[in-house]
Amino acid sequence: MILETIGYIIISIGAIFLFLGAFGIFRMPDIYSRMQAGTKATTLGAMGVVFGVGLVQPEWFWKTFIIVLFIAISNPISSHALARGSYKIGIKPFTKKEGLDDLDGVYEAEEEK
Repeated sequence: MILETIGYIIISIGAIFLFLGAFGIFRMPDIYSRMQAGTKATTLGAMGVVFGVGLVQPEWFWKTFIIVLFIAISNPISSHALARGSYKIGIKPFTKKEGLDDLDGVYEAEEEK
């Protein structure tokens, strides 16, 4: 009974993080900020929902634990790959300060090698 209650609380917290991640994607100005909002919040939200289900249904716990590990590994890696690919094709970050681009010239130097 107490495990189910904790599970439902974790599911609710995960759902809140999923909503905040979706809201962050809607509100952020450029692709990189949206990717950050989508990755951080939805990773935690999805992990919370799946882990909560594992607590509510104890016979599924180890399966949900493996899914949580997969989410924890794959979401940041895929977000990094998407951000790097976006930058390499020429999508520049939106900044209010002009000239604030630490990666300017980095990928051109890599291609010359």
